[in-house]
Amino acid sequence: MEQIELFTIDNPCVGVCENSKKGFCKGCLRSREERFQWFNLSNEARFHVLDLCKQRRMRLIKARQDRLEADSHKALPYGMEDEPMTDLFTLSNPYNEH
Repeated sequence: MEQIELFTIDNPCVGVCENSKKGFCKGCLRSREERFQWFNLSNEARFHVLDLCKQRRMRLIKARQDRLEADSHKALPYGMEDEPMTDLFTLSNPYNEH
């Protein structure tokens, strides 16, 4: 038996209605079908769509972090790719015991 919700689940649209190359909205990360059917979905189905959007957002964040890490390694001089990054505070701290 489906639990009755006291409040409706708001539409996750943030007003950035532009499709990505993969067909998902760049603002809310819903597919075209998910956007068109939102008002016909049950609350359970809406929660499922919101979970899918959350998973998509986490994948995008991870991919962006991976790209940033890859780009930061490209910027290092040759031979320093495996060097540990030095903390600037450690270098400038006169009380450092190195």
